[in-house]
Amino acid sequence: MFHLGCTSRVCFRNEILSGLTVALALVPEAVAFAFVAGVEPLVGLYAAFMVGLLASIFGGRPGMISGATGSMAVVMVALVAQHGVEYLFAAVVLTGILQIGAGILRLGKYIRMVPHPVMLGFVNGLAIVIFLAQLQHFQVPGADGMPEWMSGQALYLLLGLVALTMAIIHFLPKLTNAVPSSLAAIVVVSLLVIGLGIDTNTVGDLASIEGGLPSFHIPSVPFTLETLWIILPYAVVLAAIGLIESLLTLSLIDDLTNTRGQGNRECVGQGIANTATGLFGGMGGCAMIGQSMINVNSGGHQRLSGIVAALSLLAFILFASDLIEMIPMAALIGVMFIVVMGTFEWSSFRIMGKIPRMDAFVLILVSAVTVFTDLAVAVVVGVIVSALAFAWEHAKHINVKGYDDDNGVRVYELNGPLFFGSVKNFLELFDPATDPDEVILEFQNSRVTDHSAIEAIDNLAEKYIKAGKKLHLRHLSPECRQLLKKAGSLVEVNVLEDPRYHVADDALG
Repeated sequence: MFHLGCTSRVCFRNEILSGLTVALALVPEAVAFAFVAGVEPLVGLYAAFMVGLLASIFGGRPGMISGATGSMAVVMVALVAQHGVEYLFAAVVLTGILQIGAGILRLGKYIRMVPHPVMLGFVNGLAIVIFLAQLQHFQVPGADGMPEWMSGQALYLLLGLVALTMAIIHFLPKLTNAVPSSLAAIVVVSLLVIGLGIDTNTVGDLASIEGGLPSFHIPSVPFTLETLWIILPYAVVLAAIGLIESLLTLSLIDDLTNTRGQGNRECVGQGIANTATGLFGGMGGCAMIGQSMINVNSGGHQRLSGIVAALSLLAFILFASDLIEMIPMAALIGVMFIVVMGTFEWSSFRIMGKIPRMDAFVLILVSAVTVFTDLAVAVVVGVIVSALAFAWEHAKHINVKGYDDDNGVRVYELNGPLFFGSVKNFLELFDPATDPDEVILEFQNSRVTDHSAIEAIDNLAEKYIKAGKKLHLRHLSPECRQLLKKAGSLVEVNVLEDPRYHVADDALG
C-alpha cells in the first residue's frame, strides 16, 4: 500500500528539502542525457519528472531517485537517428511493458545472483563514469570548433567555486543538520556568483528548460509488425539496462539505510513509469545512483523525497526556469564530485590483496567495462566470469575413496558436486576393466546437478555393462533420482534403496 512514510514534522522537512536538492541536480543531468540521445532537452526533463514521480510512488525502494540516465540514453542514439523520436517513444512504452512483465514473473529476485565483487565493480565503475561526465564542463569550444580544456583565470575560477561547494557540503553538517548541505552549497554559491556578477557557466548555458505540462501523446508510428521488429531489440536492451541499474542501486541503498527494498515491486514500478513516460513524450529512464546518493545523504529515506524532487522539477519547467538557469554549473559539479567520493568504494584498494585473485580481477574488470561500454554489459560479463571461475574451482573438488566391503563389493564414495565442470575428472576416477563384478557408487557426500552429470553416470554405467558388471547407485537424494527418472532414454541403472536413507544429509545429495 502506498504511503509517504513520514509521521513527524522533522521527517517532512527533511524529505522536502532533500527532494528540492535532488531536483536541482536533476536538471543538468536530464538536459545532458537528452543531448546524448539526440532529442530535445524537454524530452529528457519530462522523463526525469515522470519516471521520478511514478517510480517513487509505485517502486519498491523508498528514497531511491529515478530519471533519465546516460546508460539508457546511449542505446537510444541509433534508434532516434535512424527512425526518429516517435519510434523512441514507442520503444519506451514497450520497455515499460517488458519491465512490468519481469516484475509479475518475479524476476527481480535474480539480482541476488550478482556476486559482491561485481557489486563493488559496478559501484566503482559508476563513480568513475559520474566523475568523467563532469569533466566536459571544464572544456570550451576551440578556434576550430572542437572542445579544448579551460586554462587561466576561467579554470581557476571554476575550480575555486567547485572547491567552495565541496567544502560547504563537507563542513556544514558539523555545524547543523537543519538544511541539507548540498542544497545550502548550491544556494550559497549561486548567490555569490549572482551577487558578485562572476562570469561562469550556468545551467542556462546548457539549454533553456522552459516548457509547459507534458501532454498525452500516442506515438505516431505505424501499428504494424514491422514497427514492432524495429523497436523490440531496443526495448529489450533498454528494459534490461533499466532493471539491472535499478536493482543494483536498490541493493546499494539497502546497504546504506539498513533496510530492504522490494525488487519485484521495483520492476513493476519502473515499468509503469516508462510506459507512462513514453505516452507523454519522455525518453524513459531508471534509477540514478548519483541522485539517489544525494537524496539519502541529505536525509531523504522515504517516498516523499522522490515525489517532491519530481514535482519540484516540473515547477522549475513551468514557473522558475529563469531562476534555475542562473545556477552556476560549478555548484552542481561540486555536488556530483562529493557523490563520486561517497559512491566509490575506497576500501577496494585495502582489500585488493586480501581477497582471492579472481575476485580482485572481477572487481577491476567490471569497473573497466562499466567505464568503457555500459552497465548492463559490465554486470553480465562480471556474473559470467564469476560463474565460470566458480565452476572451474569446484570442478577440481570431485574425488573418490574406494574400498571393498565385507561381501567383496567395490564401494566408491564420491565427494563433491557432479556437474558439467567436474564430469571429466569424475570419469577418470574409475576403471571398469579391473573392478570386481559388483560396484556401488556412494552419493551421500555428492549431488547430481545437471544433464552433463546424468550423461556421465550413463556413460559409466554403459562401460560396466559392457564389461559384464553391475553398477549400483546409493544414497541418491530425491532430487537426483528425479533427474535420472526424467532422462528416460538413458541406460537404466540399478538404484539401491538404502533402508537408512533418512539419515543422509539431503543438502549434500
